Amino acid sequence: MRRLVAACLRQVTALISAAAVAGCSQGVQPPTDAGVCFHMVDDGKGQTGGQVSGKYRFFMVKRDVSDLEHCAAALDTMRIHFLSLGGSTHDVTGVYQGQYLFVGPRGVFSADTLDASPFPMLTRAPDGRLVPQGSLPPS
Repeated sequence: MRRLVAACLRQVTALISAAAVAGCSQGVQPPTDAGVCFHMVDDGKGQTGGQVSGKYRFFMVKRDVSDLEHCAAALDTMRIHFLSLGGSTHDVTGVYQGQYLFVGPRGVFSADTLDASPFPMLTRAPDGRLVPQGSLPPS
């Protein structure tokens, strides 16, 4: 029962963080470049590079990405690499062909717009892999 409550709390936390980003979506036009995976960050003072849209900046993570799932995996690899270097950001937001991806410790959520409710896409298996939602046996 505790595991179920903890799992539900983590999913709610992921949805709340995605909703926080969603509140600031006015004027954002995500990149729609075919086969390119982007990392989305707030456009802070002094930042250079990437593509700017509204209050956000989009940095290319990988080219020639075949689909949404592979972009999610590239963003998750980047997230884990940053954490291993001492970073403190556990959740990252990305874009693949105009589709938003919210990647965190519990898995990957996707949405068509920043205002839309994110849909669970991939979940994290006990061994750390990202797997399709619903493919894990009940715990």
